[in-house]
Amino acid sequence: MFKSIAISTSVLLAAVPAFGGGFTIPVVETPVVMPQEVAPAIGSWEGLYLGGALGSAFGSDDRVGISQPGGGAAYTPGSVDIRGATFSLQMGYRWQREVRGRQIVTGPELAYEAGGADDSFSRAGESASSELNGLLSLRWKTGVLNEAEDLLFYGSVGIAHGSFDYTVTGAGMRYDGDFTDSALTVGLGVEKRLNERASLFGEWEFRQFGKTTLTDAAGYTTRATPEHHSIRVGVNFAF
Repeated sequence: MFKSIAISTSVLLAAVPAFGGGFTIPVVETPVVMPQEVAPAIGSWEGLYLGGALGSAFGSDDRVGISQPGGGAAYTPGSVDIRGATFSLQMGYRWQREVRGRQIVTGPELAYEAGGADDSFSRAGESASSELNGLLSLRWKTGVLNEAEDLLFYGSVGIAHGSFDYTVTGAGMRYDGDFTDSALTVGLGVEKRLNERASLFGEWEFRQFGKTTLTDAAGYTTRATPEHHSIRVGVNFAF
């Protein structure tokens, strides 16, 4: 019996050094978190800007009708639906405000447009032509920014004043001159901010011109209808 107790005591004494250092808290290595890259701020859209654009006129519907002096049924020899390339310069000012948690950009824009938008026909002694000489527009643009505030989706409404060359020959009429007319305009567009100064845009616009009555020296009349659509792509620079 005493031999068994002695053996058990020896085993316990041999085990004591294993716990001599007490309880040791395990060390857990803290993971290294790399700092996330933060996109540079584009800056506010508010302020003055200048720019230029290339465009194309299309979708006109101008049927040439010739009426004799004193009225009567009109003779329609053809149509002159202006279309073709244009270029323009624009300047404007924008304000940026937060409305119900969204960033709204709004302001006026003044633009001048010219180029080679025209159309003509000629056959069997009958001919007509129409050409856009210049277009001065004043529009109000309002849009909303995306979350990153580098993309603007906008609409526009405004007025435009255009100058046109117009000729009609046939059925007794001889008209060669120019005229001016005003239009209501509506449009949609998107603009991408590249940095604090430069942005690219693309837009569509419809110009609702009315009917302008033109009369030659003999009293023959025709009605010019230069309404058309326009698409433009361009660049703006903020100041």
